[in-house]
Amino acid sequence: MTNLLLTGIGELVTNDPEREGLLGVVTDAAVAVKGGRIAWVGPETELLREFRELPELDGAGRAVLPGFVDSHTHLVFGGNRADEFARRVRGESYEEIMAAGGGIMSTVASTRATDSDTLLDEAVRRAQRMLGMGTTTVEVKSGYGLEVETELRMLEVANSIAEYVPIDVVTTFLGAHVVPAEYEDDRDAYLRLIVEEMLPAAGGMATFCDVFCDDGAFAVDEARVILAAAAEQGLAARLHANQLGHSGGASLAAELGAITADHLDHLTDADIAGLLAAGTVAVLFPTVSFSLRLDPPPARRLWDAGVPVAIATDCNPGTSYIENMQFVIAAATLTTGLTPEESVWAATRGGARALQFDDRGWIKPGTVADLVMLEADSYLEIPYRPGTDLVRMVIKGGTPVVS
Repeated sequence: MTNLLLTGIGELVTNDPEREGLLGVVTDAAVAVKGGRIAWVGPETELLREFRELPELDGAGRAVLPGFVDSHTHLVFGGNRADEFARRVRGESYEEIMAAGGGIMSTVASTRATDSDTLLDEAVRRAQRMLGMGTTTVEVKSGYGLEVETELRMLEVANSIAEYVPIDVVTTFLGAHVVPAEYEDDRDAYLRLIVEEMLPAAGGMATFCDVFCDDGAFAVDEARVILAAAAEQGLAARLHANQLGHSGGASLAAELGAITADHLDHLTDADIAGLLAAGTVAVLFPTVSFSLRLDPPPARRLWDAGVPVAIATDCNPGTSYIENMQFVIAAATLTTGLTPEESVWAATRGGARALQFDDRGWIKPGTVADLVMLEADSYLEIPYRPGTDLVRMVIKGGTPVVS
């Protein structure tokens, strides 16, 4: 069913800038879908006759939003780090756990040891849960291989998820996550491995290249070299930046005109001005600060400065094993200073901008018909009722896939 007439919508969030308010809300609305794309949007009383013969679905007064766009995840991984979670709760810092052999390197060891079928099975299960909670587009990174074979296996797995789950997947190469233990004494050799072997092989398998440019990971000059080589392979730049300190990653993102700068927990006013001038999207993770019990990201400062903001799960086994974008919206609203409207926009249109999609994250003629119907009459229920899965139905490309 790629043709559909959705009627009886009590509150429709369109994100259409041509409508009133940030969210372009239409009450008592209808949406017509033809060929999997939005054909008409507006008050039901104004519905055009040509759409009245489409297969009809009654929203019964419920709220409808664009499908959530989760623009930053580490969905493919092996192993489990619940023990590290308990250690953090007892007082150990993330840096202390990494120094003791935990953190990312723990997941690297597990992922290298896990066969591709198992990685795919577990990733598909995560993606299915995400879809059930309203996510219709998800970005997935490599980064837990840190050697050629496993990095490529991770990208292959990520690219296979959509064969089993009706969700759009965008892949990112993150071979520059950290320097693996076997290269600790020869960082230059690992940089050469990324530039000369990994990137040429990953170029046809991913859309973006990301680098963790921060304390304990990659320095600014190293990240610049990697992203220049990635550009030669047709991969657009993203950066994990300024999560652990004032690393210079945000400034590099602005310098390179990176599509996104992600985390951004430590920012100067100059960093923010640079991101604004570059048009870089700030991708923020309120559930990471929640999980690590740290100060929330500076969403209010970025938004007020005019930097486009997206929020995402950062779903990963160490610092944010969160699959539910509804909870991210609630955390953003309750901890970062964003309003409910800003949080919903950042989880939909903001996420789409972070992935360079102009045809999703909003509901207007020509866009992909990815819709979420709530078991509620307003989007305000999402941050008001954190922890409750409010999704009644998910429509992907005009077809109900969760109900």
